[in-house]
Amino acid sequence: MASTWSNLGINLQGTGDNSGTWGQLTNVNLQDFDYAISGVAAITLTGNTTLAFTTNSSSTTYTNEAGRAAILVLSGALSATTVTVTVPNIQKNYVIVNNSGATTIISAGGSTTVSLGTSTSAYVYSNGSSSIFTAITSNPGGTTNAIQYNNNGVLAGSTNFTFDGTSVVSYGNNGVIRLYNTANTFYTGLKVAAAAATTVTFTLPSADGTANQVLQTNGSGSLTFATVSGGAQWQAVVSSATFNATVGYGYFVNTSSNAITCTLPASPSIGNFISFIDYNGTFNTNNFTVSRNGNPIQGSATDLTVATQRAGFTLVYVDSTQGWLLQNN
Repeated sequence: MASTWSNLGINLQGTGDNSGTWGQLTNVNLQDFDYAISGVAAITLTGNTTLAFTTNSSSTTYTNEAGRAAILVLSGALSATTVTVTVPNIQKNYVIVNNSGATTIISAGGSTTVSLGTSTSAYVYSNGSSSIFTAITSNPGGTTNAIQYNNNGVLAGSTNFTFDGTSVVSYGNNGVIRLYNTANTFYTGLKVAAAAATTVTFTLPSADGTANQVLQTNGSGSLTFATVSGGAQWQAVVSSATFNATVGYGYFVNTSSNAITCTLPASPSIGNFISFIDYNGTFNTNNFTVSRNGNPIQGSATDLTVATQRAGFTLVYVDSTQGWLLQNN
């Protein structure tokens, strides 16, 4: 019975075949197995290269053949060049380290190939039908923190899109964050104004608002839902001795039992307003005091004391010089 050969080119000896050399051929087979499992082939590239591989060897002397090795380490002094390395057209896995200085095309003779950039490693599979595939590519491209993407079968990174361990950061060319529809045909994009000269982070509300509300900012990037109206958002009657006022709110103040002091916001913005009304007509008996909280009122560094019965007024903030001004009194 004559010998046959396996996918790896191993001599499968038939009964009674190779008398006198059977043991030598077995040793060659074992060495071929060893090289296919753990062998490293160091290959210096000077151009396109076809790796040696014998599919029907009957030699009794073992010789390393690069096409059978488990690991291929490519070196050379190539620069700004593309070369092709052709591996045997058999079913086999390779780990390939490309230190050749050139972009290297790994081929098994067909049109489906793998491109390895310089200083790149990859786990490559040949399917025995002239096609090459890559499963894992190492040595990512780009700089520190660059997010990786598939660049023609090779991991690449861009300094325009990075992850610093906490935040995803987009740089350069006034880029757009795109959110696509289900069919990936249309998207809604978000981008920063081209002329933006300051940095701001917007913090979204923790829950949805109610119908017809809009997002409003506190001037420091914190967004909340608010109801659109032409005036103040009027609150329930206030009768406690002290309370803190909120921008855009209106307060019915009841001093029938005690004097009341209201503290204004510490960091208002131009146009912020707050309204007050004497609920029970007792400001003349128990005064209502508006504490300025560090900002002037009517240009004066003193609190505002209201002692007029049935007084109703609105304070509007303008700047740090005049502070809060009376819209009506």
